[in-house]
Parts: sequence; C-alpha cells; structure tokens
Amino acid sequence: MSTTWNPGAEAPGTAAEILDRAKALAPRLRERSQEIEQARQLPQDVVQMLRDTGVFRMCFGREWGGPELTSMEQVEIVETLAYGDASAGWCAAIGAMTGAISNFLEPATVKEVFPNLDVITAGLIAPAGRAERVPGGFRLSGRWSFGSGITHADWVTSGAFIYQDGEPWASPDGSNAHASRQFLVPRAQVEVIDNWDTTGLCGSGSCDYTMTDVFVPEEHTFTFYNVKGRPGPLAQPDSFMRSLSAVPLGVARAALDHVRETALTRVDRMTNTPWADTFRAQVTLAECEAEFNATRNGVYGSSRRHWEVLAAGGTLDDLTPVERAASSLAWVHAFRTSRAIVNRLYDLLQTWSINRSSPMDRWMRDTATMCQHVAASDLILESGGAYLLGRPPKFRMSLGIVK
Repeated sequence: MSTTWNPGAEAPGTAAEILDRAKALAPRLRERSQEIEQARQLPQDVVQMLRDTGVFRMCFGREWGGPELTSMEQVEIVETLAYGDASAGWCAAIGAMTGAISNFLEPATVKEVFPNLDVITAGLIAPAGRAERVPGGFRLSGRWSFGSGITHADWVTSGAFIYQDGEPWASPDGSNAHASRQFLVPRAQVEVIDNWDTTGLCGSGSCDYTMTDVFVPEEHTFTFYNVKGRPGPLAQPDSFMRSLSAVPLGVARAALDHVRETALTRVDRMTNTPWADTFRAQVTLAECEAEFNATRNGVYGSSRRHWEVLAAGGTLDDLTPVERAASSLAWVHAFRTSRAIVNRLYDLLQTWSINRSSPMDRWMRDTATMCQHVAASDLILESGGAYLLGRPPKFRMSLGIVK
C-alpha cells in the first residue's frame, strides 16, 4: 500500500506515524533537491513539510506529550528523509535536538521556551562565545560557525565560556578551571551571516552567526551534564548526536538504489552487453551493499544495546568499554563508509555521474562535506581509542561521560 502525503492531518504521536509521513515526503524532497541546493537553505514550505512529519518532536518525552522515540527509530526517520534530500535530513536531525535539550532545563523553563513540540532549535554547542555573569543571568557575545538550520530556527543554543568581572569563572566544584555552558536565545536576537556557500549540504543553511551583549536569563542556560528533567535514555550527554549518522546512511542507500536502477537500463556500447550482465557492475554493487549493510547494522546494533541498558534503568557505566565505545565509533564508520560507497558508485557510472543534473554529483559533494563534521572526525576515534585504553577521552560527550 502506498503512503500519501497529508499535511493537514493531526500531529503524529508514534514512531510509525512519523516514519510513514517521512516516507511520503522523501520523493517530494528529491524533486526539490536542486531548488534546495540553489537556495542554500531550506525553503519555508519545505520546513513546514518537515514540521508536519513530526520529526522535530521525536525527542520529546511522554511527560510533554511527545512520542519519545528510541535512538533506532530516530535514525530510521532521518535516514528516510535524507534518502530524499541530504540537507533536509541534516536539518531534521539538528532541529530535533529541541526535545533532547528539554531534559537539561527546568520543567518551568521548558514550558516557557518550547510552547509546542514542533519548535526548532539550531546552533553550535562548542564554546565559541563569551558569557559575562550579570545579575539574573549573563551577557552573551561571540561568533559561532556552522549553525545548521539557523535560517529557519525558533531558538538558538550556543556554547560559551563564562567570565565574572572579566575573569574566567571556574566551576564551584573545582571540576573545570574555566567553565562553559549552553545559552538559549530567541532566533530574533541573533544576526545570521550569509556565508554558507559550500561544496555539499548546500541547502542546510549552516551559516555563521553572531550575538553582541545579549542578555540570557540564568534559567535559559544549561549543560549536557546536568539532567533536570526525568532521567532516561534521552537524558544523556550524547543524545543530540545519535541521529546524525543517519544522514550519510540515507544518502548511501539512495545512491545504491539509483545505480542499481541505472545498471538495469544501460548497455555497454563497445560490446553491446547489458550492464546487469557485467562483472564490474555486479561485483561493485555487491561489495557496496555488503559494506552498507555492515555499517548500518553497526549503528543500529550499538544504539540498541545502549538503549536496552538505559531503558532498564541502568547507566552507560553498566556497559563494557567495548560496548560503550561502539556507538560513537559506529557514527564515524557510517559517515566514512557511506562516502566511500558513494564515491565508488560515482566511478562505476563514470561520465553519467559528472553532470550537475545527476544526483550522483550532489551525493558525492554532500557526503564529502558531511564527513568534515565533528561526528565523523578523528576526534571521535581518538576519544574512543583513549577510552578503550583506559585513558581520558578528549571529547567525553561523544561517549556519554558525565565526569
């Protein structure tokens, strides 16, 4: 039975409903891919289509009326949207972190800043700004890069180091000589710099942005290490990163399907042999499918194990070091393997790939760009390797480590 797009329907409340809407939207996103790329951001009607799928509400807990999707369900939905368009899938994964953030804010603040479950949050969590302590809150200034989805966001969260009377402010418990935290600011108080002109993920609108002396109330600040809502699988430091690897997986799946369908229609002009009968096409497709299945199962399998432990009331400390590191290592592997698959398929199609009208051209550029994100970086590997060797990881958040 086919799935049809019905934007006027009641807001979805289950993973199955959101996934059905994502499947219905994916072909429409594919049709709009060139327009999205040329706009260098998501058109407003596309943003509304994404809202209507329910993807931005998928991380909200049931105490807020949210669907509280598992990590695996989140990945499948983002995969599906990225199958249609990588930038749309990327922005969906980023914007959905609103529900994850709700776990680190006081309940009264959640009600204030997120009046509905489809609010979109964007921003850079790295502490690139400066926040001066003042009565009742902070004065925030700085410039942040790569604000994916900021052109259509409702709120912006930004990392900044804290100062008091011009001096670095240390954590009261002595754990951090120069503390930082996240600052939630309405999008209207942020100046977006129109500088997103890139090789790939062009439609994600990942512009730089600035703020100068913006007042942020104390209650609008948080850290990913201090849960203020209900403890659970989504109230973890790594929760905001879990679905990003779904984007390269969705793109790789789209490329695999496209090349298989193309191979069934091509004939070698030198030998008059159908491509489907050639050794090169058969082996390349088979090897790429094997690589895709292995890396995808790595993402789902590691996520499932983490979720099982957390849903049973445990913590990530209950996992073995190998189990704990598996999830973040699977993210990197998904990004890099998907890029390798797309590049290999691009070469298989040869000159049928090189035209700008070819989706292979866009998928090659999209995967090359997304592999520059921190979730695909050596920093994740270095941190995972250090943890496996009993050494302190540089990026402990990727391992869900609180202290």
